[in-house]
Amino acid sequence: MSEEKNNLFGSDAFSPKEIAEKVENIGVAKARLPLLSMVMLGILAGAFVALGAMFFVTVTSDPNLSFGWSRLVGGIVFSLGLIMVSIAGAELFTGNNLIVMAWADKKISTREVVKNWLVVCFSNFIGAILIAFLLFMARHHDMNKGAVGELYLKIAEAKCSISWEKAYFSGILCNILVCLAVWMAQAGRSVWDKVIVIIFPVAAFVAAGFEHSIANMFYIPMGIFIQSEQNTNGDLITWFGLLNNLGPVILGNLTGGSVFVAFIYYVIYGRKKSL
Repeated sequence: MSEEKNNLFGSDAFSPKEIAEKVENIGVAKARLPLLSMVMLGILAGAFVALGAMFFVTVTSDPNLSFGWSRLVGGIVFSLGLIMVSIAGAELFTGNNLIVMAWADKKISTREVVKNWLVVCFSNFIGAILIAFLLFMARHHDMNKGAVGELYLKIAEAKCSISWEKAYFSGILCNILVCLAVWMAQAGRSVWDKVIVIIFPVAAFVAAGFEHSIANMFYIPMGIFIQSEQNTNGDLITWFGLLNNLGPVILGNLTGGSVFVAFIYYVIYGRKKSL
C-alpha cells in the first residue's frame, strides 16, 4: 500500500545513491563506445545544443521583452538542447564530465576518459558549426527585420572579448548546473520527469549568462558568418576570438562538471563501497 501511494504522488524517483550507481555504469558505457558511434553521437549533441541556442536567440531578439522575462524565457527555450541530448540520445562533452565518477572508482582508465572528452568535444564542434552554417544559408538571421542577426553579432562579440578569468569561472558555474541537470535527469522514470528537472538548472545558467563551451561553438561561428556577409573587418568576432573563448571556458566546464559535481558525489556515495 505504501509503495502504491508513493508511486501515485510521483515519489518513485531513484535516490541519489542509486543515481550515483547509474552514473558510474553509464560512464563506463560512454567511455567504451565504438569510435564511430562516439563521433556520430557527438555531432548530434553539438547540433542539438546549437538548435537550443537558435531557439534562445529567436525568442530573445524581441525588444518588447523586459530583461528579466527575456532571460527567463530564453533560458527555458535553450533547455531544448539538453532535453534532446537526454531523450533522443547523444554524447555531450559537458555532460560527459560526469564519467569522472567511473574513473574515480577505477572502472575506466585515464586514457579512456581523455579519449572520450577529446573525441566528443571535437564532434560537438562539428555538429554546432554545421547547424550554424545551415541556419546562415537558410537566412535565419534575417528574421525580425534583422534583429536576430544583430543579436547573434552582439552575443559573439561579447564572448570573443570576455576576459580569461570571467570565462573560466563562468564556465565552472555553467557546468555545475548542466551536470546537476544531467544528474537529476537520471532520477526520473519517465520522459516528463527528465524534461522537468532539466529545464530549471539550464534556464538558471542561461539567465545568469554563464559560459557553455558547446553553445559558444555555435554562437561565435554564426557571428563570423553574418559578419563576413556584411563585408566588415571585425577585430573581435574572429576564429582566433573563438579559440580565445573556448580555452578558458572548456577548462571551466571541466572543473565545474568533473570536480564540483562528479568527484564530490563520488566522495559522498562512490568511495563508501570500498570502505
